[in-house]
Amino acid sequence: MGTVLYLDLFSGASGDMLLGALVDLGLPLDDLRAELSKMDLSGYELAAERQVRHGLSGTRLHVRDLAQAQPARHLADVRRLIAGSALSPAVQSRSLAVFERLGRAEAGVHGVTLEEVHFHEVGAVDSLVDIVGFAAGLERLGVTRVYASAVPLGSGTIETAHGRLPVPAPATLAILAAAGAPTCPHPAQTEIVTPTAAALLAEFADFAYPPMRVRAVGYGFGQKEFPWANAVRAWIGEAAPAGPERDQMVLVECSLDDATGEELGYAMAQLLAAGALDVWCAPVQMKKGRPGIVLSLLASPEQAEVLAGVVLRETPTLGVRLSTVERIKAGRQVRQVETPWGPVRVKEKWLEGECREVSPEYDDCARVAREQGLPLRQVVEAVSRLARPEVGT
Repeated sequence: MGTVLYLDLFSGASGDMLLGALVDLGLPLDDLRAELSKMDLSGYELAAERQVRHGLSGTRLHVRDLAQAQPARHLADVRRLIAGSALSPAVQSRSLAVFERLGRAEAGVHGVTLEEVHFHEVGAVDSLVDIVGFAAGLERLGVTRVYASAVPLGSGTIETAHGRLPVPAPATLAILAAAGAPTCPHPAQTEIVTPTAAALLAEFADFAYPPMRVRAVGYGFGQKEFPWANAVRAWIGEAAPAGPERDQMVLVECSLDDATGEELGYAMAQLLAAGALDVWCAPVQMKKGRPGIVLSLLASPEQAEVLAGVVLRETPTLGVRLSTVERIKAGRQVRQVETPWGPVRVKEKWLEGECREVSPEYDDCARVAREQGLPLRQVVEAVSRLARPEVGT
């Protein structure tokens, strides 16, 4: 079922922290150096230091810039450097995808074209080492899938080549937003997730906790010191079969024989906006032979009364019926697929540790169809083809 990696981002992440976690998991430093030597990149030294912080033992990875001045690099320069290397096609492709995510974010933030983006810190040698090293390290470790926790965001401001900017940095936030990555607050009054780390996570990780058999745990320490261990915690292991999950829902229903189609359509839209998990109508024969409609919705127990109130407010019904039902559901995950029109989300159906089905998200496909002037079916079929190679069956 493959080797999976889970990244616990309890203290944020930077490129060197993510790469250091791989080294701490068992990626030999000599293997990493050998992979990076396949690029025509010099003027740096790679070193790993064992450290103990706040009672945790881990690895602090150092990328020392030995050159007096590194050349300024744009995206075209980075493309030539990676494409002209002896790295595997997969490592080249994924590394370039990370840089393109960074480039798109910087271009959007600063209002320039992608090719005009000047990779300040991003084009520096340490970012090249972090990004290419992470992609090559995953390949060396045999990792087939990467998962991550929600991304914590600090606060405050940070000094950049563009001056003082708010935290999270605009490029970091743009990358996470484009990827639909879940975020959470963090007490740190400083930057704890760098743009490089955000782009690596957006490109490689599914933001979920996978069923797995843990084989090893590693810690990649960062440069900053906090009252806690500043590290990415990573564990690696084999994907484990996951059976269907069970939970309890509330079925909310009412019977209607005096509601117009417009009223029903509006009520259903309001229910979905208020948090209903699903809403549907079915024709029925009511008393005195009158044709009618049963309006039904599925709600979490916490939302049931609120949604019942929406039904009472938006329809002519005098009452609603509530019943507890048990639901059995397959695992599901949402990830992004790179398409000629940009990233599009797809929903995966998981059973017994394998992805059994993948469905493009309608809203994303509809947006692409409108923007590109294409038939919706054409977009859906294209996204399905691009997503299918990654499905396990």
